[in-house]
Amino acid sequence: MSTTTLIIILGMMLVTYIPRMLPGLLYDRYELPEILKKWLEFIPYAALGALIFPGIIRGERPLPGLFGGLAAVVAALFDLHLVIVMTIAILAAFLTGMVL
Repeated sequence: MSTTTLIIILGMMLVTYIPRMLPGLLYDRYELPEILKKWLEFIPYAALGALIFPGIIRGERPLPGLFGGLAAVVAALFDLHLVIVMTIAILAAFLTGMVL
C-alpha cells in the first residue's frame, strides 16, 4: 500500500470519526433544551419509517408489507418500545403472507 493511499484512508477516518465522537463528548457537559430532547426522541421512528416505507410500497408482495406497516403505526400509537413495534410489524407481515 502506498503512502498516499494510507494518508487518504487516515484522513477519511478522521473526517468520519470526529462528527461521531463530538456529540458523545459534549452530551454530558451541556443540558439540552427540553424541546430538542423531545425532538430527538422521534428520530428512531422517523429513520425506521424511511427505511421500511419504500419496501412496503414496492415490495414483490405489497399486501403483507402494507399490513406490517399498518401494524407498526398502530403499535407506535400505543407508545411501545421500538423493538416491540418492529416485532409486531414483522409478525403481522409474516402472518399476512402465510394466509394470502
